[in-house]
Amino acid sequence: MKKTQRSSSGGGAGKKVNQAGKTGTKTGRAETGRPSAKKLAEKAARRTDGTDRAGRGQAAARKAPTRIPVRGGKSKVKTRAPLEAPAQTRNKSDLGETRALAVAAMEAALDKRGLEPVLIDVSAMGSYTDFIGVVSGRSDRQVDAIAENVCAVMKASGRPPLGREGTGTGRWTLLDFGAFVVHVFYHPVREFYDLESLWIEAPRVKLDVPPEATLAQPDALYGAL
Repeated sequence: MKKTQRSSSGGGAGKKVNQAGKTGTKTGRAETGRPSAKKLAEKAARRTDGTDRAGRGQAAARKAPTRIPVRGGKSKVKTRAPLEAPAQTRNKSDLGETRALAVAAMEAALDKRGLEPVLIDVSAMGSYTDFIGVVSGRSDRQVDAIAENVCAVMKASGRPPLGREGTGTGRWTLLDFGAFVVHVFYHPVREFYDLESLWIEAPRVKLDVPPEATLAQPDALYGAL
């Protein structure tokens, strides 16, 4: 009877050992096959750290480049002064001679019965010329006759025109003598353009105008053709 019990108790112990061995192998397999929670946490931390580093690198790359500070404080480069146009210096004697020629041109227009002559002094305004003469004709033929006589008188004085525009139209002829210009208008065209109003602030040179050359006369415009 004692032998039987031992064998039975020995068998039970063997079974327990076998069961423990089986469980051990199972746990070993589980431990070798599946990573532990600690290892998983470490891997997750590494991935997160790598992503953060990459994100920081991209953010740093997106930042605008910082300006390099200039050493030495104030710049030593000298600033240039703005260029000013050279003042046009006119000799008084030259200006007086030009005025005399311009007056002679207006008198030549009056010789052909020019109407309402005006001589404007623009020498102090830095213009392209010193004097501007304006005179009217009562018809297109008279406009051409006035322009021809002015050119002939100036040519005889040694000052032929540098340019001439509008010849033969009988409406508006421009005579360019350089230091002064003369506009010969058909009078209604002159009233339409009103050239004198552009130089309203410029002084007028006094001319000896006969009464028949003014519009004060009732037949001044069409009576003396």
